[in-house]
Order: sequence, then C-alpha cells, then structure tokens
Amino acid sequence: MNITACIFDMDGLLIDSESIALDVFQKTCNHYSMGHQLHLYKQLLGTNLKTTQQILSQALPSSIDVTEFTDYWFEHYSALTVQPVPLMKGVENLLDYLEIANIPKAVATSTHTDRALAKLENSGIAHRFSYIIGGDQIVNGKPAPDIYLKAAKALDKAPSTCVGLEDSPNGVKAAFAAGMHVIQIPDIVEPDQALLSLGHTVLKDLDAVIEHLQPVC
Repeated sequence: MNITACIFDMDGLLIDSESIALDVFQKTCNHYSMGHQLHLYKQLLGTNLKTTQQILSQALPSSIDVTEFTDYWFEHYSALTVQPVPLMKGVENLLDYLEIANIPKAVATSTHTDRALAKLENSGIAHRFSYIIGGDQIVNGKPAPDIYLKAAKALDKAPSTCVGLEDSPNGVKAAFAAGMHVIQIPDIVEPDQALLSLGHTVLKDLDAVIEHLQPVC
C-alpha cells in the first residue's frame, strides 16, 4: 500500500481521556438515578455532540432532558480535562517516526474543534499536526465517513492512500467507510466479530504501528 498521510482520532488514541469521560458519564447517570450504563456509553464512543444527543434521545427515560444531561456530563468532564491529559503509549514515538518519514498528519476528532485544540495544546502535541478537524466542522458524525474525508481533503491526499488511526468501533467504521487503511488501537472497547469482519488491522498500542508501517513508509 502507498501511504501518503496519517489521520488520527484524539480521545483514547492520542490522549488518555476516555477513562475520564466514562467515569464522569457514569456519575452523570448516577445523578439522574439511571444506574450502571456502560452499554450505553459504548454506543456513544467516537460520536460528535449531534450524534450523541440523537442516541441519548432514544435511550434516556422520557423524564430526562437530553440537553440538560449532556450539559451536566460535558461540564464536569471539561473541568477535569482543563489540565494536561496524559498521552497514550507510543504517541510521541509514532509522531517522530512519521515526521522523519515526511508523512503529514491530521486529527479527525468528534470533539468540538476549540476544545480539541485546547486539549492537544495542553498535552503538548497540537503543533505536530497540520490540521485539527473537529466534530463541529461536519454534518454527519462518526460512524459516517465525513470527518475523515474532510481531513484527507485538507491534507490534499486521496483517502485510499491515508491511514486512519482509531480506538473506537464508531471511529473504525468512519475511517473504513472513507476508504482508508484502518488501524485500531482499542481502549475502552475491544472489537467484536462484526467489527473484525471489516478486515482492518488491530494493534496493541501506537508503538506497534511503527513496526506495521515500516515496510510502506
């Protein structure tokens, strides 16, 4: 395969923020007396605000206002991610490798662009990406391919020559639908058989991505 660019998800792939989001989500569910809701959280992984609220509108009891629920969740999550969020294993090694190989990089995250930029700046890696495409920049969020197609266009690369790096099932589906070479580094959710049937690559961490790409970069 001819690789001309790498496009990264952010939460749970570049920065270790999904565990924080899950903890706050469960506390939000407890606040609304909903009990344990890991299954619901897994459905929300990788989605932007619009898609998140669409899913919640179907899943939450009718007595709970979706906007109030998401506002409560995001407000408390934001308070915990103002400070730098730790990088995931292998991030800087992979970014170094891609820069040496002259492979351009972008971020395609469902997080709002301003918040994504702030988190990446706080973690010290925002400057290492040519573009940061947030979920507010597209109409259809993951698992639709829109955000990956937009990132590829920004880099002026054909999607078929880009690697899409993801942790969540919704993100994997988005990058796959965009026609990219997809590598998944699972975080909160391991891929099930239905996802594995896509035929994408699953690796343990970003350090392993370097070995996987060496024959083509």
